Order: sequence, then C-alpha cells, then structure tokens
Amino acid sequence: MVFSSLFFLFAFLVLCYGIYLLAPSVKARNTVLLIFSLIFYAWGGPPLVLLLCLETMICYLGALLMSTADPTPHRPADKGFRRFALGVTVGLCLGILVVYKYTGFFAGTVTGLFGAENLLPKVALPIGISFYTFQLISYVVDVYRHETPPQRSYGKLLLYAALFHQCIAGPIVRYVDVQREINRRTVSLDETWSGMLRFTVGLGKKAVLANTCATVADTILNADKLAAGQVSSLGVLLGVTAYMLQIYLDFSAYSDMAIGMGRMIGFHFKENFNYPYTADSVTDFWRRWHISLSSFFRDYVYIPLGGNRFSKGRHILNLLIVWALTGFWHGASWNFILWGLYFALFLILEKYVFKWQKHGNAVTVHLRRLYTLVVVWFGWFLFRFDDMGLMGHALKSLFGFTQGLNGDNAHYTLKSYLFILLVAMIACTPIIPFLSKRLTAAAERDGTVGGLARAVTNTVAVAAPVALLILSALALVGDNYNPFLYFRF
Repeated sequence: MVFSSLFFLFAFLVLCYGIYLLAPSVKARNTVLLIFSLIFYAWGGPPLVLLLCLETMICYLGALLMSTADPTPHRPADKGFRRFALGVTVGLCLGILVVYKYTGFFAGTVTGLFGAENLLPKVALPIGISFYTFQLISYVVDVYRHETPPQRSYGKLLLYAALFHQCIAGPIVRYVDVQREINRRTVSLDETWSGMLRFTVGLGKKAVLANTCATVADTILNADKLAAGQVSSLGVLLGVTAYMLQIYLDFSAYSDMAIGMGRMIGFHFKENFNYPYTADSVTDFWRRWHISLSSFFRDYVYIPLGGNRFSKGRHILNLLIVWALTGFWHGASWNFILWGLYFALFLILEKYVFKWQKHGNAVTVHLRRLYTLVVVWFGWFLFRFDDMGLMGHALKSLFGFTQGLNGDNAHYTLKSYLFILLVAMIACTPIIPFLSKRLTAAAERDGTVGGLARAVTNTVAVAAPVALLILSALALVGDNYNPFLYFRF
C-alpha cells in the first residue's frame, strides 16, 4: 500500500482517522494506530511484519537489559555489561539488515571475483527495513547514552517503529523526539488543517509532478535504447534531469505526507528537506537533503569515529567511511558505494582545498549554486545506473558517441513535457513559500491591500487542500503503479 493510491486516500486513511477520533483516550488511540500500522505494513507481505516485530522485540529487551546495569544507591553502573548489551542488540539488528539487504550483493561479488557458483537463494527485501532498523538502533544507542529512559511498554515501542506515517520511507524519526507525544498529545483544529494542507501538497508533488518526471526519465533512459546506442546527448541530459527532479519531488513528497499526517493527530516529525537544489556547496546540499539520514550518520557513526577532532588524515578517513556507508545504505550495488565516495571527494575538496567562506557576493553565490547543481546532477547519474555496463552506454550517449546531440529527436519529448518540467523546477525552490509569506505579511496590514490579501489568504487556506486532493485523485485514476523510489531502501 502506498500513500499515493486511491484505496489509501479514500478507504484506509479515512477509516483509520475516523476510528482514531472516536477513541476515548490516548491509550485507545495508540491501539488504533498500532493496529492500522501493522495492517498497512503487512499489506504487501504479511510474514514481513513478523520481522518488524522481532527486531523491535530485540531492541526492547536490549534497552531493558542495559537499564538493569544502571547505577543505584547501592552499586555503581556495570559499564561493561551495558556495552555488551548494546553491542549484541545493535549487532543483531545490523545482522538482520545485512541478511535481507546485502546477502545477494556479497554473494554476487564473490561469484564475480572467483567464479564460484552462487548457491544462496534470493531473499525478498522487506519494505522500509533500512528506515525502521536505523530508528530502532538510534533508540537503543540513546538509551545507552542516557539520553532517554527505556520504554517499558513493548506496544509503545512497536508503535514508534511501525507507525505507518513514516516506517516505510522515513523520515528517520528518533524516539527522543516523539516519546512525549506517544504518551500524551493534543491537536488543535488549526494543526489538523495545517497537516491536511501539508499532506495534500506532498500528494500533489508525487501524483502530478514526480510521476510525470518519472515517465520522462524512464522513457528516455530505457535500458534497451541505451544499450543499442539509440539515445542522444540531449536525451541523456533531459532524462537524468527529469530523474533529478523526480527523486527530490518523490522523496520530499513522502516526507511531506508523513509530516502532515503526523501533525493531524499530534505528532511533530522534524523536517527532512530544505530545498537542497538551492544549496551553494555540496556541504550545504547535504545539510538540506534527507536531513534525518545525514544527522543519523553524523551522530551515530561520524562523531563516534572521531569526526574532525584528530588529524587531517584521520578526518578524511572518517569522511570516506561515513560516505561509503551512506552510499551502501541506499542500495546493495557498487554504484551506490561510488555515489557515496563521489560526494565524499567533493566534501573533502571543499573543506581542505577550496576553503570557501560561508558568505560571498551575489555572483560568487550563484556560481557556487551552479557548481553544486552540476556535481549533484552527475551524482544522480551514478545513482540511477546500478548496471556498470549500462552506465558506460549512457556516458557514451551523453558525450555524443552514439546519436550525437539530438539524433533521437529528444527535443520533441522536451517540448511535450516542458510545462510540467518547469513547474517541477519551481516546486524544487522556495518561491511559493516566499510568496506565501509576503501575502501573509500583506494580510496583516490595514486598508484595502490588507483586506484583499486576507481574503486571498483565507480562500487559499481553505481551497488549496481540496483542490490538490481532487487534482491528485484525477492524476491517479488509471495509474496503477506509482511506488515511491525510496521503498527500495
């Protein structure tokens, strides 16, 4: 089940929230959310929900074990036992992730290097396993660091891990950020409406913009066409650009919808994107892109490794380790590792070679933004092609060794989709929020201008969610396959 399906929108979500609102207490509402979350997760494969429950149980017991070694008035803390419990718990979680996500990669690598026969059966990848595994690891590490007490209720911890708003494709929500709201939460009518607006904005980004960009990218970057040398330079440029727009709109749309649904019932998830394509450096890009993942690797891998507290060589090594792992988290393929190391290279260059100041004049900032877009574009090129041979064909086409500049008439595709691509580009910038703030500021003034602005603001606030929902529903009619890209991670 996906958020951008008519069944989810008009059956599952309506039924869930209807029963939720009728529940008399937070405990009853948590039970409703947990039941619907497990149904939602089990929709695509009922046995896989058992894996989620098992991993949650491992972390539940691990955290409780660590708490038994805490200091008391009669004895000091048993630090060795706490470290042992943490190591076993995290090791089991990572072991489950490796078995389900990376066994095929390692087996394929060994087969390729040594020509050995691959006898391992293919294992289905549970949807969202990378996300809920990282959430649970952050929970047990925070318990170990005494940043949060262990959750004594398995049901509440399972709700944290399985909450259908974010368990499949993020954002990666830390337990410390929602522990109070799991036990006690309220929501106002304004917050409910704000959440609905945020949800419908995400739905529109996915159903109208991201899916259209995906059509352009998939049509042009067809594997058979690339292998046959039937794609031109303009075709690859257009296809990867469409993919660049798709991956941002698709993933940020999911985060918008998760944040919006959470806000509608009193959960406040942190922002996961901050218009990354407006960044003026690769460093700035990664402060804005998939913020929850970047902060996870910073707090639970990079800083424990030593961060930048040691020598330059050690710092560079730490960056390479973190970014290789970041790439590997995204997929069990060498192109993802190369993608991670590719960004590590530019982060190192910006830190030790370019040594840019944080601010500069307007021309300098715009040049940096152009540089960042070019770097990120080639990064998504690496990300797109997990087949190295196909990537080679795409590179040949990009540099004109097949069809030349426009031998495949890619300009006709560009003309056909130009309007929607321009709208998608605008949606990747803060132009609309900027105009909204200006309109809100104008509405606070006295006089005719303020009155007109208030009328426009109130009309948009009421009409926008309805209009976006109708427009998205129309786009989804007949569209039976529109999965979110990050489901595969």
